[in-house]
Amino acid sequence: MAVRIRMKMFGRRHRPFFRLCVTDGRNPRDGRVLEEVGYYDPMVPETDARAVLNGERIDYWLGVGAQPSDKVAVLIKKYGSSGTHLEQQKAAVERLATGRRRPLVPTDLPKMEKVVRKKKGEKPMEEVAATPVTEAEVVAPTEPENVQAETAQTESEPQL
Repeated sequence: MAVRIRMKMFGRRHRPFFRLCVTDGRNPRDGRVLEEVGYYDPMVPETDARAVLNGERIDYWLGVGAQPSDKVAVLIKKYGSSGTHLEQQKAAVERLATGRRRPLVPTDLPKMEKVVRKKKGEKPMEEVAATPVTEAEVVAPTEPENVQAETAQTESEPQL
């Protein structure tokens, strides 16, 4: 039995994704596999972060006589257990991880409370905030006195 290490295609049109598989050489490309030993995603923006391999298992299969395909041989040489690009791969993965992180929300800002005005006959709404707030922290919104006087005058005047 000729054992091969080759890529099995997944993904969709214009979005390829490959798994590195150990398989019998007579099986079709996307057929039954003996073991999956990594993956290769050519759509990752960082070149050195595209391949993730299980070096121990690849070394085992190469030791028992498995033959890698041409592209897989290049990936094993670069990113295998004793690869030439391992440091660059770690740096590229770290850059991708920091690029995806969202900035932290500052925790020292005061808590914002939603002001709910009740109408006559309505039942009170449930607590909106997840953390309990003391009465001293809640500040009721107040309007200036002169604004209240202006609104009272405009309401009493007839509109033409």
